[in-house]
Amino acid sequence: MSGLDIDKEHILEMACLVTDDQLNVIAESGLTEAVRKSNISLENAEQQMLDFVTKHTVEKQAPLAGNSIHVDRQFLEKYMKKFMNHLHYRIIDVSTAMVSRGFR
Repeated sequence: MSGLDIDKEHILEMACLVTDDQLNVIAESGLTEAVRKSNISLENAEQQMLDFVTKHTVEKQAPLAGNSIHVDRQFLEKYMKKFMNHLHYRIIDVSTAMVSRGFR
């Protein structure tokens, strides 16, 4: 995001990793520096991410996971409702998983 204020800031880029229950990466996708040069609209980015995720997950079964995941969820709920509707309602803070695997 361009910042943490959901009423003023916007989603700038997205990345997605699909893992199994042992956190082995099954598939990955992302929008990085090309975002600044891109003409992709927010709606198009949402559709691309939704298309990617639906290839690898069952609707309403994949949780959203990441760092600062509560803020990510707020932005996604506001700007990408179709994408969020595909995901499970639960979220996973990956910092918890990282600590259990010895990362700090």
